[in-house]
Amino acid sequence: MHNGSCLCGAVTFTVESNLHEASACHCSRCRKWTGHFLADAEVPRDTVMIAGEENIRWYSMSEKAQRGFCATCGSSLFFDPLDKVKHDWIGIALGAFDGPTRTKLKLHIFTADKGDYYEILDGGSEHE
Repeated sequence: MHNGSCLCGAVTFTVESNLHEASACHCSRCRKWTGHFLADAEVPRDTVMIAGEENIRWYSMSEKAQRGFCATCGSSLFFDPLDKVKHDWIGIALGAFDGPTRTKLKLHIFTADKGDYYEILDGGSEHE
């Protein structure tokens, strides 16, 4: 089990599953949303319990996904595909978890769009 929250604690969550291989999205949208790149773990939707949902604001970035953040402190929290039938998972920002996550970044996506101020050096699989 893994617990986490936003910076101010208005939104808390529990994940009742292991965090498997995590990924990092380097697209310009994720970089603007997080201030760097989005590192998240995709977890089965039915293993996530959220408290303080009334404090989450959702930004629909496209017809495919929405991003959830705390309305009080602005913490980037969730990446949620809109097609719930095709995608039975929700992405949770790794930085929002309390304590050790026991996972590693294994995949980097949209690397052709990454910021010019950093290099990807962890040996994870990279996809432009």
